[in-house]
Amino acid sequence: MDGLISGYASVFGVPDLGRDVVMPGAFSGSLARRGAAGVRMLFQHDPAEPIGRWLSLREDARGLYAEGQLNLGVQRAREIAALMSEGALDGLSIGFRTISARPGADGSRRLQGIELWEISVVTFPLQPGARASPSPSPEAIRGLARRIAPARHRAA
Repeated sequence: MDGLISGYASVFGVPDLGRDVVMPGAFSGSLARRGAAGVRMLFQHDPAEPIGRWLSLREDARGLYAEGQLNLGVQRAREIAALMSEGALDGLSIGFRTISARPGADGSRRLQGIELWEISVVTFPLQPGARASPSPSPEAIRGLARRIAPARHRAA
């Protein structure tokens, strides 16, 4: 694994285990101010455990999609890469401050504005749909394309 990871750090409209529901657009202001470079990549929300950097963060119809690079010069990041490649670790979780929220009819808290501080790789995400996986490198994609492309035949 080359340390590239991607997945959803948050899913819109789905209650997490703490009954928070992130609404579409909740990250837009924070992402405009901070960008991916201003959001830290941590392990288990521990500020003493930075493990890489986020390359791209964007909201889409499903949620907050994240693409990042584990720093394989860091021992913990190498361990995480190994665990992720085996499928033993795949959770993502956001660290944030609530800017605006409203109560939901079901007793949930509807988060409309979030100041995103960090996204962690975690064992147990509060939002069950927040998952990541190793991303294939460009070299791996080209190799796969070569293997599945139809063989070229020479004219006799």
